Amino acid sequence: MAAAPIVVHRPSASGGRRVTAYGHILGLAHDDQDLIEFLRRAGLPEAEMLIDDPQMVEWQGGRAHEWDAA
Repeated sequence: MAAAPIVVHRPSASGGRRVTAYGHILGLAHDDQDLIEFLRRAGLPEAEMLIDDPQMVEWQGGRAHEWDAA
């Protein structure tokens, strides 16, 4: 199986998670709404439905939807 095109990276020490899509950095998200907005701006208008699809989004270094540093 190919890797998911959208990656929500591990939480940073200061909180938030870097988001990349198709190899491009979209920004540092601090909550689901930030993530959805980044994906919408990247041309994915139905982002709300994509963030829990493991074929589209890989959550690294922590549980999905957790944004604070460990």
